[in-house]
Amino acid sequence: MLKKTLTMAAGLAMLGSAVQADDQTVDIGFVTTLTVGPAVIGRDMQDAVDLAVEHLGGAMAGKKINVIYEDDGFKPEIGKQKTEKLVNSDNVDFVAGYIWSNVLLASYKSVVGNGPFLISSNAGPSQIAGKLCHEDFFSTSWQNDQTPMAMGEVLNQRGVKSLYIMAPNYAAGKNMVEGVERTYKGEIVGKDMTKWPGQLDFSAELAKARASGAEAVFVFYPGKAGVQFFKQYEQAGLKSEIPLYSVFTVDSISLPLLKDLAVGSLNTQTWSPDLDNATNKKFVADYKAKTGRYPSFYAAQSYDTILLINSAVEAVNGDLSDKAGMRAAMKKADFESTRGRYSYGNNHFPIQNFYLREAYKNEAGEYTVKTVQTVFENHQDSYASECGM
Repeated sequence: MLKKTLTMAAGLAMLGSAVQADDQTVDIGFVTTLTVGPAVIGRDMQDAVDLAVEHLGGAMAGKKINVIYEDDGFKPEIGKQKTEKLVNSDNVDFVAGYIWSNVLLASYKSVVGNGPFLISSNAGPSQIAGKLCHEDFFSTSWQNDQTPMAMGEVLNQRGVKSLYIMAPNYAAGKNMVEGVERTYKGEIVGKDMTKWPGQLDFSAELAKARASGAEAVFVFYPGKAGVQFFKQYEQAGLKSEIPLYSVFTVDSISLPLLKDLAVGSLNTQTWSPDLDNATNKKFVADYKAKTGRYPSFYAAQSYDTILLINSAVEAVNGDLSDKAGMRAAMKKADFESTRGRYSYGNNHFPIQNFYLREAYKNEAGEYTVKTVQTVFENHQDSYASECGM
């Protein structure tokens, strides 16, 4: 905020009303992937942010909302550069977004402690939930381990005695494996950590999975890799032989490509398009009307990000210099989330429900997911105890 004030003073004589207008905005930098393959995820997030701004009438506490989108190019070093631009040149009040854990980790220290609040709309690496926690960081998603922990519990409930695990070898992939291993009580008969993001041929690993004799396979492959995995799983003849369970692989982004390949498959999540609350119903209906697509969980979490920021700005009547007031407001999670109300733990990660979801084809011929059961109620991540807050 100091830099914004200095900028205003330096340019006042020349720019006049333009500088004054800048002081009347809530500036939000949003980092996501807008080019290369995973841009389809970034598009969902951007559409959801735009919808949230529209639902708020384009303003928070009387100040115009100004969202600056930045493209990380699917690379940590570019994400860091774009983040530093938002903080040091654009002087934003909030930095949000981040699909990928490695991009968030690379960018983290460029934000926290340097003025703006940092809000992750998706990535949830264990380091930030634990020892690297910070009072100016909040998440509107989850810690990476939690969703696969819920799947591990589902496998226990279904009596699966042996499991083969596959995931990409990067920060989130490691957390996903740690998560399912934390709760699954059967025998893990094999595990492959594949190259990320380059590997899209899984034939060698699928042969090992078949030979292992596992009763089930668990995978985490977001984006394009997930579509390729499901196709190859069916082509290898494994779909009818070994049940496949996944997290962050089957969603509204991949389902239009997977179609019947994914029907009947089970995954766990904190959000589902059929969750019965007023905010979610309006979000899903308006998102579909505006884009022609079902929203993804990436979209729901991005929508929630804007509502969380709004709750903070409204709480201080638009006084963006009152960081303590905004921080206190966000800690209350005092807004109507698309997943229903949740609370924040000491590390500013949500304490929330986790659901089992099934992919299906609805009466309109659309491929989507429905809630099957609640696996965890008010679940807190495993790293909160390592956070000093």
